[in-house]
Amino acid sequence: MINNEFLKTYFSQYKDLAFNTSIHSVIEDFAKTALSVKSHNKKMIFAGNGASASIAEHGAVDFTKQTGVRGITFHDPNLITCFANDFGYDNWLAKAIEHYCDSGDAVVLISVSGRSLSVVNAAKYARDHNMSVIAFTGRDHDNPLALLADINFHVPSHAYNIVENIHGMWMTAAIDLIIGESVYETRAKDVQCA
Repeated sequence: MINNEFLKTYFSQYKDLAFNTSIHSVIEDFAKTALSVKSHNKKMIFAGNGASASIAEHGAVDFTKQTGVRGITFHDPNLITCFANDFGYDNWLAKAIEHYCDSGDAVVLISVSGRSLSVVNAAKYARDHNMSVIAFTGRDHDNPLALLADINFHVPSHAYNIVENIHGMWMTAAIDLIIGESVYETRAKDVQCA
């Protein structure tokens, strides 16, 4: 039986959690960090597990293509399986950062729980090697990833889909803030749509 009140309650959570004006300063800080990374000819590394990896990949592509801030991910199956096999899954991402990143880069880590050891260990490595850490977390506000972050986007909810969708909204809001508008052409003018 479908509960007719479910969607009303469900979407009210988005309104209450995603659109609180307190997030504006966090989005602005993220945009400023991205522009600083760009001005110093550094890069932003995006990573997460599961759906958070998808959000990370979206962020890396759009920051690169839309804002000119170089963004990369490490979600290649060969890299993940090699590093996880050789260093353990909890350390694969920290080892990827060790091998591919430079001091002054920024690391954007996404985890609903904020407790995934692969992401937490990556944050520890990044902090210890002069990289900014931007975290997108949910659940408890004092999760380990949030506590390691220079900038923390926190959604106080245990509902995975809601948290992940809000993370995506906030990520793309920072991109559009840098661009200065929300409606813009994403294709080269001479490329025809199929």
